[in-house]
Amino acid sequence: MFRFAFTGAAFVALLSLLAFSRSSVQPTPPPSWLDPHRGNVERLIKEAQADQFAWNRLAELTDTFGARFSGSDNLARAIVWATETMKKDGLENVRTESVMVPRWVRGNESLELMAPPQQALPMLGLGGSVGTPAGGIEADVIVVKTFDELNQRAGEVKDKIVLFNAVYTSYGQTNAYRTGGASAAARHGAVASLVRSIGPTGLRTPHTGNQTYAEGVPRIPTAAITAEDAERLQRLADRGERIRVRLRMDARTEADVESFNVVGEIRGSELPDEIVLVGGHFDSWDVGTGASDDGVGCIVTWEAARLMTKLGIRPRRTVRVVLFTNEENGIRGGNAYRDLYLQQAEQHVLAIESDSGVFAPARIGFTGSEAATRMMRDIGTLLAPLGLDNMGPGGGGADIGPIAAAGKVPMLAYQGDAARYFTIHHTPADTIDRIAPEEVSKAAAALAAITYVVADARERLPR
Repeated sequence: MFRFAFTGAAFVALLSLLAFSRSSVQPTPPPSWLDPHRGNVERLIKEAQADQFAWNRLAELTDTFGARFSGSDNLARAIVWATETMKKDGLENVRTESVMVPRWVRGNESLELMAPPQQALPMLGLGGSVGTPAGGIEADVIVVKTFDELNQRAGEVKDKIVLFNAVYTSYGQTNAYRTGGASAAARHGAVASLVRSIGPTGLRTPHTGNQTYAEGVPRIPTAAITAEDAERLQRLADRGERIRVRLRMDARTEADVESFNVVGEIRGSELPDEIVLVGGHFDSWDVGTGASDDGVGCIVTWEAARLMTKLGIRPRRTVRVVLFTNEENGIRGGNAYRDLYLQQAEQHVLAIESDSGVFAPARIGFTGSEAATRMMRDIGTLLAPLGLDNMGPGGGGADIGPIAAAGKVPMLAYQGDAARYFTIHHTPADTIDRIAPEEVSKAAAALAAITYVVADARERLPR
């Protein structure tokens, strides 16, 4: 133990120093360039949180049209509804823009554990997979945790079904087993592949998603099983038990079909050729109702324009809302938008995407130059009432990525809590029941405020 003795004079000096330090550190004054925008930002935030309009619209979308897979009738009908509804909202230049999209059909599918016991296992075929023969494929299962283990056990793989039991770490890391597992297994003679669902352990819920076949490698059926069942099969394998399953999949790929991006605008009052792009993807997987992925992203970004229109706010630059098609299994909508507006790519001032849900605690990520980052952090101070004023890195998105790359456009993303989002991601559990109305309203308020200020600022967001 150390003891310190202060004289009276020393103690007085210390108090004086502390008092001086407190008085000399003043809070940073709010940036004055935001002053002309503060009133409208307050109006937008108040209006967004006045009721649960945005949640109700999301409920209407998901209840009425359900899963909106590319090429499906559900998506086609939802596109008509969105177009008509944008017009009723008073948005300008509302239109659809044609996109040819892939048409993958799941069909009937099942997975049965044949030995040691007999039991049906929850599963979902992966997007783009080929089907099995009519009677299915019955084979022994080899369980591996990594691609390295697969290669080390290559001699055991021929005529078997490979299960990749890769424990979820993050979507970016673990997703490689879903996208590339089938071809990796086929190289060693596997007749089919299974993958542990990409996401945190839920309630024995399988996660679908797209996969990609490598060129020059046999195409084998591939599906996802639940984390719980992957662990069960791992334990059986570790005990030396023989694991045998029967996989049946009617999956097939048909010819491309026409779909559409949905576009609506508020034309800028002074600089209409400069665009603030905001949107999400309107398609979803064919399970659940696509509420978090990405119905809510479409609704909260659409709200930015609807709220401005309702309040009579017309910013200097054009605000363009785009509901992109075919993000889930092709990114055709994002690529088509880039191709159509390639000559105007550099006129895009900011591209905003919401495709990570709105679950609390949410954050806002931005990617841009140092000067643009400073300006966006200034704007972030206006979001203090929402608890979203600490803007960080990580702006981007699959659909805005193509136009952003073409025009070197800064990007912003609204990002919900990843753990909650990926627990239901690409599953039958992705329904509106898991989303609180206040989470939707908060996201709509934040995105409306940011969109408005960037669109109305005297200075364009720096490159």
